[in-house]
Amino acid sequence: MSNASRRLVLDTDTAGDDTQAILLAALSDRVDLEGVTIGAGNVPFDYQVENAKYTLDLAGVAEDVPVYEGARSPLLKDHEFAEYVHGEGGLGGELFPDTGIPSADEHAVDYIVRTARENPGEITVACIAPLTNLALAFQREPDLPDLLADVWIMGGAVNTLGNFTPAAEYNFWVDPDAARIVLEAFETTLVDWGVTVRDSLFDESVFAEVAEIDTPLAEFFTTITDAVREFNAESEHDALGADVTTQPDSMTLATLLEPDIVEEAGTYYVEVDDREGMTRGYSLVDELGIGDGEAKTRVVESVDGDRFERMMLDLFEYEDPHRSA
Repeated sequence: MSNASRRLVLDTDTAGDDTQAILLAALSDRVDLEGVTIGAGNVPFDYQVENAKYTLDLAGVAEDVPVYEGARSPLLKDHEFAEYVHGEGGLGGELFPDTGIPSADEHAVDYIVRTARENPGEITVACIAPLTNLALAFQREPDLPDLLADVWIMGGAVNTLGNFTPAAEYNFWVDPDAARIVLEAFETTLVDWGVTVRDSLFDESVFAEVAEIDTPLAEFFTTITDAVREFNAESEHDALGADVTTQPDSMTLATLLEPDIVEEAGTYYVEVDDREGMTRGYSLVDELGIGDGEAKTRVVESVDGDRFERMMLDLFEYEDPHRSA
């Protein structure tokens, strides 16, 4: 499938960087964003819904891209919000949208299943949230892995420290049961926490460039990153501890939109620990190929960070992430 014909459903738990991924998808000419689905994750559910609608409205596509409300909790476990990272409400702590835009009547899981059945081989799902909605859709439609064209996932920590516990990245920690189900059932492309720290880090020099761009999208980026910049400056993570941001969700979308920014990738067997305890959400990636599990997860291992940065700056200034491509 060529990018020009890719039909996209974006599954999100809309906080700061999720909004930037939505903007990439909404303003790219490489995909047709057909729907946004919401699942439990970063902040209280109703904030996530409004944050998504606000972002679509900012991109000028709110009338064309419906928001479908999905799972309000993980499959089996309780979870914690990450407002201490993203700020209250998820958009930096100062912005609380109330758009008045209605949600779609259909539940997100029903929408994913129906759309895949009606358009076999045509729909790509990009998951930048815990994988609850996709796992539920698979339980309802066991042929979903064959019906979808592609599945892109932001999640996991590939043989590196997580961002929520030492063992786990947040999306996989929130719903490890769903992550295990999805990675066992689907062939996917995985963009993990480790590669986003290495290749998507923005520092004060990037923030200065953004400050020179006098557009609503640049202002929005500054707003939604205020809280996370403060959080990262106080972090004890080796790669953070400074005035920086990571862009895991938007970099995941960038690799979908412009696949040639991926410099290295490998296909491995991946298993997620769904037990409670210190290893909840741990993503075992068999890079050595010593186990019996089927290697079906394409893991993005290196991304051209300079090109990704250019895509984002072009998004902010020109509403066109591919202007410099």
